[in-house]
Amino acid sequence: MRETRPKWRTTALGSAGVLITATLISGAVAAPASGANSSDRTARHGQDRETAGAAIAAARAAKAGIDWADCPADWGIAKPVQCGWVSVPLDYAKPNGKQIKLAVDHIGNTGTTAERQGALVYNPGGPGGSGMRFPLRVVNKNPIWANVAKAYDFVGFDPRGVGHSAPISCMDPQEFVKAPKADPVPDSEADKRAQRKLAREYAEGCAERTGKAMLQQMTTPNTVRDLDVIRAALGEKKLNYLGVSYGTYIGAVYGTMYPGHVRRMVVDSVVNPSKEKIWYEANLDQDIAFEGRWKDWEDWVAANDAAFHLGTTRAAVEAKWLELRATAKKNPLGGLVGPAELISFFQSAPYYDSSWVPVATAFSKYVAGDTQALVDAAAPDLSDTAGNISSENGNAVYTAVECTDAKWPTSWKKWDRDNTALHKKYPFMTWANAWLNLPCATWPVKQQTPVNVRTGKGLPGVLVVQSERDAATPYDGGVELHKRFKGSRLITEKDAGSHGVTSLVNPCINPRVDAYLLNGKLDKADVTCTPHATPKP
Repeated sequence: MRETRPKWRTTALGSAGVLITATLISGAVAAPASGANSSDRTARHGQDRETAGAAIAAARAAKAGIDWADCPADWGIAKPVQCGWVSVPLDYAKPNGKQIKLAVDHIGNTGTTAERQGALVYNPGGPGGSGMRFPLRVVNKNPIWANVAKAYDFVGFDPRGVGHSAPISCMDPQEFVKAPKADPVPDSEADKRAQRKLAREYAEGCAERTGKAMLQQMTTPNTVRDLDVIRAALGEKKLNYLGVSYGTYIGAVYGTMYPGHVRRMVVDSVVNPSKEKIWYEANLDQDIAFEGRWKDWEDWVAANDAAFHLGTTRAAVEAKWLELRATAKKNPLGGLVGPAELISFFQSAPYYDSSWVPVATAFSKYVAGDTQALVDAAAPDLSDTAGNISSENGNAVYTAVECTDAKWPTSWKKWDRDNTALHKKYPFMTWANAWLNLPCATWPVKQQTPVNVRTGKGLPGVLVVQSERDAATPYDGGVELHKRFKGSRLITEKDAGSHGVTSLVNPCINPRVDAYLLNGKLDKADVTCTPHATPKP
């Protein structure tokens, strides 16, 4: 499920993070097993070529470096942050073929030259998220990151296909924001057929507007190769990396493909890296976790009935939610907000504790008679049509990466059976999530086999941070990566569920992140922390 951000959120991206020697990495590609069939050998040969191509690209980038300059005025990134470009092959099996340019930006460390430890590269997730606002944490003097900023340059980038980095598209951005969206919960087989048609047309649109050659290369392993080329262009022998949400999967695959290139790695709110979970099963797991965190929010709203007047029990709050949905289904609020738009807005509460108060406030105002407040909050932003930085672009990248990364079920009967069963117990997000991902069932380019995430030679201890009730990346994901990365440490934020733990104030967690990034220090054992402060109305 791709994160959606309400218009009133202005904080740095925090979801669903990213980042030489020119020699091949020992063990990065295993030799074909004895007796492997021809298709296995062909696939392995392709990986060998991509590994060699990535080494060539990294050597080239190390020599070229990055020409830093003031960012283009229309990027909205002012001095002292600087921007630049890194060229990478579209297809790493053809390193001297077509190149694409990746946008990167940075700000120098705030400490002395002696304190500097290199560059810290960031990816906020998605797939489809831009990391270009990461250096603004230094400009804005974010206190959580003040100590780390003394030691590191903060580096962000747009992954391939995102924003300014050879942006892709699946649909006209104006049509994307203006298109009426049906209630995700189907009432009939006809509703399901209509959604299946839309999903198929969207997949076809990805091929038509982006081109199959580009679409085929929109994968996590290629983003990881891009990250290693960026590392080389920065002049860094090893990577310091902060990844959040999908950015943790980038980190997991990077640590597997380039274990000897990792210096420090923090992964926060972790995608389950199991090959069996990427990506169909991972989305089903989300549906269950979102329901749990939705109920947490309803309990909090009920406990604060004096402020919101939405009911003193979870059941009462849920009843008002269902009534709101039914009303909007019959007559979209303000002619713009139906059930789909409501879910898009309200899902931010299970995502982030920082959304609890704004979402509850808009809901409360509606119940009190102020419909416009909710319309203003939940209506689509009709000005969000700026091509390469539009929500359409983000959605296109999300779809392209998840659909190309792994094989998805092609049988509608399986999709229907699985989501019908889940919806009975976990109705909040199940069908909305199904329709979002259904283009993968009719994807127009070859789907890959996910990387087997594991510990490789040279991988240092990795810091894994995870809240116990995270909706977007359920807790088991952090546990699974911790098992796979030997020597890693897991920090669990107990009885909490906000997505993007390292961006929150928690005296148990923040100093440990600092100690790791500044000194390489990990606790002798895993740590369980009490939750950060609960929002107050």
